Amino acid sequence: MARGRERPRYEEEKKEWIPKTKLGQSVMKGEFKSLEEILEKGLVVLEPEIVDYFIPDIKEEVVYIGGSPGKGGGTRRTATKRTARMHKSGRRFTLTALVIIGNENGIVGLGESSSREHRIALEKAITQAKLNVIRVRKGCGSWECGCKGDHSIPRKTTGKFGSVSVVLKPGPKGLGIVSDSASKKLLALAGIKDIWVTTIGSTSTRKNLIYAVFGALKNLNSAKGV
Repeated sequence: MARGRERPRYEEEKKEWIPKTKLGQSVMKGEFKSLEEILEKGLVVLEPEIVDYFIPDIKEEVVYIGGSPGKGGGTRRTATKRTARMHKSGRRFTLTALVIIGNENGIVGLGESSSREHRIALEKAITQAKLNVIRVRKGCGSWECGCKGDHSIPRKTTGKFGSVSVVLKPGPKGLGIVSDSASKKLLALAGIKDIWVTTIGSTSTRKNLIYAVFGALKNLNSAKGV
């Protein structure tokens, strides 16, 4: 998959969308004006074409969750994680991909999928991300700023996945995204420009880290935010 938030070159031309769900049919009839309206009502997106309909230029980022031995020692990050299973016919390898999508303005999704082929794993992960989009509440909850803008988040929120826990705190304007490179991709695609990120646990496991950050953003929509 091409880097720099570009759509993959191997993506095939999309066929005409024929909605199969009630929500998809309502979208085609023009009953919804935006994807945000659908998510605010708590409706479940079961067709990835719904996301493409409202945000045709949605951006994508691959999280490098795999690794291979690098030259001179260390680990070289790869776009897919390879796992092996023993069968009577020998080893069978499976590739797993993790992809983030977002419009950099309050909509973000996270998807994971596996396949025997690198390209197919990425394509399926993008589809899963479109079925797992959320609306991110933005605001300015930093006592250092108080500009009442939407460059950060309205309040502190937490998330946990596996052995990794994260705490997201509102940041003042101009701070930037204070986090690791993987979390920065997710937060940037969500449209957050200034934020503090504190992590606890084995953050070298990028999959757990990204899911924890995604969970923290999702918790912003809850009453308690935890």
